[in-house]
Amino acid sequence: MDVEQQPGTTSASGGRVTMQQVAAEAGVSVSTVSKVLNGRYGVSPATSQHVMGVITRLGYEASLVARSLRNRRTNVIGVLVADFEPFSTEVLKGAADAIRDSGFELVAYSAGGRVDEHVGWERRYLSRVMGTLVDGAVLVTPTVTDVQYDGPVVAVDPHTGRSSLPTVAGDNLQGARLGVDHLIGLGHTRIGMVTGRPDLVSAQLRERGFREAHAAAGLDVDESLLALGAFETEQARVAAHRLLALPEPPTAVFAANDLSALAVLEVARERGLDVPGDLSVIGFDNVPESALSDPPLTTVEQPIRRMGHDAVALLLGLLDGAPVADTQLTLPTTLVTRRSTAAPRPA
Repeated sequence: MDVEQQPGTTSASGGRVTMQQVAAEAGVSVSTVSKVLNGRYGVSPATSQHVMGVITRLGYEASLVARSLRNRRTNVIGVLVADFEPFSTEVLKGAADAIRDSGFELVAYSAGGRVDEHVGWERRYLSRVMGTLVDGAVLVTPTVTDVQYDGPVVAVDPHTGRSSLPTVAGDNLQGARLGVDHLIGLGHTRIGMVTGRPDLVSAQLRERGFREAHAAAGLDVDESLLALGAFETEQARVAAHRLLALPEPPTAVFAANDLSALAVLEVARERGLDVPGDLSVIGFDNVPESALSDPPLTTVEQPIRRMGHDAVALLLGLLDGAPVADTQLTLPTTLVTRRSTAAPRPA
């Protein structure tokens, strides 16, 4: 079956470049162009080189669908994200690093941020793209991990935790302990938390780390100092206002992600509080925006870009049929100290 033109590829006159135009420009038959594109025998090296030069000059591109029908491979990897927010953007950067020089291309698909209304969005998107558009897929923070498709699928930071699906995640539990230990080490004993989504394993592990750090230091957790942030800016703002309006507000706040921590910084500024003089704030993720806040945000770094890189590297190995030593990767988290945390002021 001859390949067709890629939708969107245009000629100088504004129309789509077709195989017929390539043949006419090169002065050869359509079947010769097809043989060159498909790597078939019967075309001299000189003619093949000439035709490929015309293809490059005109910008002709074979369609992914035709390519998959012909070779049962598209050489394209799909990355499915809930939305293009800071975390998924960093994952995509790492995925692009891994795809370089691999012979594969990368396509990103977004659910448009509406996943709260559509749990299981990954299954619908995979059914649209797997097999004809992509050879395999990386799911970023998926809500389900029991998907079954013809090609390999790898999950980054899955909401439901480990499963039989290959996964790459950061060490959420240890990371939270690092963050809270830092605040306790500075002398804070009244520490609030803006929590994540309670249905997500990553959020559960970060709250568990918050509690374990208190227990290890011999401190009780004041339940009134925990407020739901749900990993969302507006919800985190509501949580911050509630915590900072308490008769005895916390002297420090550990937020379950950087977006929530940045919201706490905004609310503290609106309420006339000095950070870190009146309030220390620490986040989780170390997205690029955390270094640009005022003051720069102390945070727990999970290697997000490396997570994207390792997920694609794992997927490429599965596509090649190579033996994979470990399909459940947990990457270490580290503390990044900036200017949003300090010792509490004396009473």
